[in-house]
Amino acid sequence: MSQGHVSVVCGVGSCLPGRIVSNDDLVRDGLDTSDRWIRTRTGIARRRRVEPGTSTGDLATEAGAAALASARLPSVDLVILATTTPDHPCPATAPEVAMRLGLGTTPAFDLAAVCSGFVYALAAGDAWIRSGAARTVLVIGAETYSTIIDPADRNTAIIFGDGAGAVVLRQGESTEPGVVAAVDLGSDGSGADHVMIEAGGSRWPDPEGREELAARTLRMKGREVYGHAVRRMTTSAQRVLGRLEWPVESVGAFIGHQANQRILDSVADRLGIEAAHRFGNIQDVGNTAAASIPLVLADIVATGQVRPGTRTLLTAFGGGLTWGSVALTWPALSTSTTAFVPPTERTVMEAVPQTPYTYLSDVLAEKFEVDRAAIHETVTLRELDLDSIAVVELFVTLSDHWQIVLDDGEALPDLTRAATAALVEKALAEHAA
Repeated sequence: MSQGHVSVVCGVGSCLPGRIVSNDDLVRDGLDTSDRWIRTRTGIARRRRVEPGTSTGDLATEAGAAALASARLPSVDLVILATTTPDHPCPATAPEVAMRLGLGTTPAFDLAAVCSGFVYALAAGDAWIRSGAARTVLVIGAETYSTIIDPADRNTAIIFGDGAGAVVLRQGESTEPGVVAAVDLGSDGSGADHVMIEAGGSRWPDPEGREELAARTLRMKGREVYGHAVRRMTTSAQRVLGRLEWPVESVGAFIGHQANQRILDSVADRLGIEAAHRFGNIQDVGNTAAASIPLVLADIVATGQVRPGTRTLLTAFGGGLTWGSVALTWPALSTSTTAFVPPTERTVMEAVPQTPYTYLSDVLAEKFEVDRAAIHETVTLRELDLDSIAVVELFVTLSDHWQIVLDDGEALPDLTRAATAALVEKALAEHAA
């Protein structure tokens, strides 16, 4: 950690729209799915949605005001708003938010890193303070994804919700609770099309809105995103812990971007985070993109579940592709937010079989809750009720266990148990060679 200026989290705030949309509501509105299907594949039971006329800036202003009140500060030196859903393509939303907060001519700008936005913005605010360019920074993550999704697209309509969360950073001492200890950021533009709105930008202008709805709304390649998210978040988190020489056992609070419960569980399992130290609210608010991590922060502060000074790890992954992690100690502050809902504990596998065939069967039975009696050589993964995302998750698990590289492009539900095990054996042979 730098021996000069450091940043300390001194305020937290949040804002959620009042309208609750349950899984059953989506089904009643005509979406081809079910409550059980959504819960088992994402962990989401409900999400919040804005009413027509409510904007990202409206939510950001409320969350920012709550964070400033929590920090007991009337003003800050800088405002950073992380969002993918600004009020307008031009200008940025942050200056108007700053104005509405009574911050006058304070510098303010938007930051676009999709679901990694809050982590990127927190890193930027931390850098401003460490450089001495600012003494206080308001960092906001706010989204109204309901305005950019196709309500008939099952890949996105079931996942995303609206909301805003914010934190205040101030210059402080490295020994204080709430200090930002280290950050790690990364990107890979080769995966830009994995999470994208194709039309409406300078590459594909659509000023009259003539393009098909699919081109004008958010589209996501779930299988590809799952594999990248698990690997990138895990590696980034390990890198930031290694930089600080923090043993994973010393982490008392882990908050991942609330993308999908299966992704969160997989990352936490790979890192070795105890179930009791994992926090989230995806069940009640869905994936709120850049707002997800600060919303969880606010929930935990409201319920007092983490003691000041506790080592805390944040990690996120988003479109771009972008990812990042932040290590900090838990701040000493208070605020008023919605109730926190702890994540469901998953089964942790302890046995380590000796062959790809037996290990594969154990993974299917223990991690994916497949009936062992149904597992045989010619059964396909689809017949075992594994969808495309689950198959990618299976490949990630097998790759980690055997320390090999399995191609996500081959992670297909029509693979048989025998064919899947054969892919592992082939990769093992190549690795040994």
